[in-house]
Amino acid sequence: MYPSPDAPVLLLEAPSELEKQIGVARRAVTASYLDARAQVQGVISRWIDVEQAVEHRVKSLIAPDEPLTPGVLYVGVATLTGSVLARNRMILTRLLLPPTLLLLSFRHFLPKTAHNVSDYCGSLEDTYFPRLAQAHETAKAHSAMTWERIKDVSVAGREATVSGVETMLVRIEEATGLKLKEALGYGQGVVRAVENQTKAAAKIVQQKTEAATDVIVKKTEAAKEAIEHKAEAAKEVAEHKAENNSVVSEPKVEEPPTRLV
Repeated sequence: MYPSPDAPVLLLEAPSELEKQIGVARRAVTASYLDARAQVQGVISRWIDVEQAVEHRVKSLIAPDEPLTPGVLYVGVATLTGSVLARNRMILTRLLLPPTLLLLSFRHFLPKTAHNVSDYCGSLEDTYFPRLAQAHETAKAHSAMTWERIKDVSVAGREATVSGVETMLVRIEEATGLKLKEALGYGQGVVRAVENQTKAAAKIVQQKTEAATDVIVKKTEAAKEAIEHKAEAAKEVAEHKAENNSVVSEPKVEEPPTRLV
């Protein structure tokens, strides 16, 4: 009898093929951008970590009680002087003189910082190049032994030269009767050397005596303070005991009996 209602019409959006391709490209570009951004952030974070590590290492190498302002300038001037002096020299001199002056001036003007840098380089060498470190230590030991031998030989040669000169002077004096030792001041030099050694020994003895006296005075004062502290503690204990005894020994006052009337 009645007409049936019209069925609702549903419209479904169907993207075109172009829109699908644009969506795929946009998602791919967004993923690539996020991936690249994450990689850049990782590189920046690693670089910041490296900067902090380098800053911490540099601060640990610099000696706190050693000013850098004049020392670094002196080291730079010495290095530049080496470059200027070796400018017209042979190639080996131009290569070796500036770094040599750099190391020598660095060790002279900044000794503590140079020692810290040397220790750090030695630790890196021990960690990454153990064989080179072993060879380096062997070379240092041989160099030290060679230097000690050179010093011993020089001392022995000087003593032999002095002895030979003294013998020659004695023979000339015996042959001619001239007092060459006194004229050349040889005896005065020996006397001065002995006097200097005596003064140095007396100074060392005086310093050790003063140090021992200071130690004895400090120990005496400490013992005196300990004795006074113990005496005060014993006095306080005795006073406390005396107070307790006086409290115990006080007689009790008996009250008179009450009389009944």
